[in-house]
Amino acid sequence: MVLESTYRPDLFFKNGHFNTIYRTLVHQFQLDYERERIDTPDGDFLDLDWIRRGNQDLVLIIHGLEGSTESKYVISLGLKAIEQNFDVLAMNLRGCSGEINRLYKSYHSGETRDLEYVLNHVINMTKYQNIFLVGYSLGGNQTLKFLGETQKNNVVNKAVAISVPCDLQASSVEIMKPKNFIYLYRFLNTLKPKLIKKNEIFKVPLDGEKINQIKSFTEFDNIYTAPAHGFKDALDYYKRCSSKPFIPFIEKKTLIISALDDPFLSKSCFPFEEAQNNHYVHLETPNFGGHVGFNAMLNYKKDFWLENRILEFFRSA
Repeated sequence: MVLESTYRPDLFFKNGHFNTIYRTLVHQFQLDYERERIDTPDGDFLDLDWIRRGNQDLVLIIHGLEGSTESKYVISLGLKAIEQNFDVLAMNLRGCSGEINRLYKSYHSGETRDLEYVLNHVINMTKYQNIFLVGYSLGGNQTLKFLGETQKNNVVNKAVAISVPCDLQASSVEIMKPKNFIYLYRFLNTLKPKLIKKNEIFKVPLDGEKINQIKSFTEFDNIYTAPAHGFKDALDYYKRCSSKPFIPFIEKKTLIISALDDPFLSKSCFPFEEAQNNHYVHLETPNFGGHVGFNAMLNYKKDFWLENRILEFFRSA
């Protein structure tokens, strides 16, 4: 089902780039998390950040590429969720909690086993009446892929995916365009040092100079993501991990919110046909919003359209 959006931003936020960067530059919110470290079956660890108030409903949040539980969009949702009587669990993907993970592999757009492990941990350790899932960007791709893989065989009641690059190959091409150079630079500026450090720890015969010469996601994924996680190459990784082919199999109520002016997304990242043919999936594509932006006014302390939209969807019948 394709929905008409209620998002109506001020003039400033009708620019996709301004909307994309505004939250990161301006928001000053904080959350006082309680951290829990859990070991994974393959010998690694995951850092989970909790806000527990004894509520019956839990919102589990997955951040985007090179984000963390300290990302401004995660904190904003956490604050509103607490205010509206949800408990919050914000999940740090491997290597994103401020400490390098134990294994050479880390996280990627299609890694859903960690999410499944965290959900099993939650239901074994707690008694929530409802578990709601929210994924942003890369985390949104993981969310949709997970729901399509598991269909009804998961504990999630409803899910929301925000600004989803559900066609990974097309999105990797889109972000290479000159208009997006600053975003690509920012991502590679954290990914490359992490990889150099991993190669030093695990004695991988790949010199730092070659890593420093990486200029695209495809190059990075060919050098690291694909071989470290069992894919033939970057194209194989994109094909097998894009969430778009999994959307037809989703059998839990799911809302996808992606802005038409999102600088990261190609036309193929908007799953109109898949949403029309699956009554579980609701697609909302406002004309504006940028990438994980959806700011509506300059007074950010009163601006929670995205967070309220997410929680409204969870509370709806």
